[in-house]
Amino acid sequence: MPDKISPPRDFSPVVDRLNAEFTGVHDPATVTRCVDAARQGALDVTGRATPDLVERIARQHLQVLALAFAERR
Repeated sequence: MPDKISPPRDFSPVVDRLNAEFTGVHDPATVTRCVDAARQGALDVTGRATPDLVERIARQHLQVLALAFAERR
């Protein structure tokens, strides 16, 4: 079975938008890691990682992470 290889994309606009949205909630390194994980997850599940899909997945993960941190306090 051939590997699903997608050319690397520049997801810095996605990271920038999510950093702006989650300023004061998550540090930039967390946002970047979440975008990377969302990209890999999208590739694993669908075989492609469009910026829109990666942004939606990463945003949901960051929202859940923020809720989990809020419940710990």
